[in-house]
Amino acid sequence: MKIAEVAARCGLSIDTIRYYEKAGICTAIQRGSDGKRRFSQENLDWLILLASLRETGMPNRKMKHFADLYQRGDATVCERKEMLRDHQKHLELQQSRLSRCRTLLDHKLGLYDEILGGKL
Repeated sequence: MKIAEVAARCGLSIDTIRYYEKAGICTAIQRGSDGKRRFSQENLDWLILLASLRETGMPNRKMKHFADLYQRGDATVCERKEMLRDHQKHLELQQSRLSRCRTLLDHKLGLYDEILGGKL
């Protein structure tokens, strides 16, 4: 796959993919005889994971650490699993906070509807 196709499929920009490759956050990407990147399914799957971690607020330094552990192989599975569990806990806390905010906004909007008497 070419970089434009991979970008479209994983939701990251071409510049971000290039940055992740340069920073060592992305798994190794092969190049064709023309020097252009040729992405494997493994590369795409990895970039989809990175896009998800990024979207949920994981900092680049943590993604880099996760990538470094991945490169070291199965001996690091426990540590990688723990990192993802920690991130999952972070997401659960964030979701709880957002839910409280949503409840407050719903309440305020309901009050405004009462004040406006159904106008707007």
